[in-house]
Amino acid sequence: MAPFNLSVDDLISELEQDLPDADPVARVGEARSRARALGDLGDQLIDHFIRAARENGASWSQIGDAMGVSKQAAQQRGTGRFARFTDRAREVVAAAQALARERRNPSVEPEHVLVALLDARAALAAKLISVLGDPDALAETAAARLPGPSETVPEHVPFSAGAKQLLEETTQSALDLGHNYVGTEHLLLGILRMPDSGAGRVLTDAGFSYDYTKQTTQAALAGLQHRNKR
Repeated sequence: MAPFNLSVDDLISELEQDLPDADPVARVGEARSRARALGDLGDQLIDHFIRAARENGASWSQIGDAMGVSKQAAQQRGTGRFARFTDRAREVVAAAQALARERRNPSVEPEHVLVALLDARAALAAKLISVLGDPDALAETAAARLPGPSETVPEHVPFSAGAKQLLEETTQSALDLGHNYVGTEHLLLGILRMPDSGAGRVLTDAGFSYDYTKQTTQAALAGLQHRNKR
């Protein structure tokens, strides 16, 4: 395998040239931001070559073997991270990204997603939250947990490791319920599957639990299906 053209020394030199007067602590923050951006670029690189392999006739099993994952995992990755998201769920994720850019945050965190989720008052998740708690109080608490602005923000604000985990937990929540789509209610459950995250603590401190919220979600969806059949 040929070595990468870009080395750690190159990255260090570039950061120091871009921030010649920054103190060491500020450089730590910038390094963290750039590392996250590099991770996001890596994901895009993999996605590009998955698409190219598919266009060249490769099967999902072959791609899964090359990635060291199952056929199903490769197919889910290759069809797009948000392929099964409903329009409202996509809108929440887009709003979280916009919020991160607006606040000049270097990455999208689970807390951005929670604030956006609470703001989508017409979505099922917000309606569930209004039954289980106080949306206004939760929104205020969640907003207070958002990170402060950074001196430099990448043009493409990447998802943090925590936000990527949230997307995985969200998808798993949908699978656990036997759903072939991902809605705002699954985003809510995904956050509750991460009780140690800042967003998870906002909900758990307010008395939310994964099991009870899951039961409430199932009851709400069953009620909607019953009304639609009438």
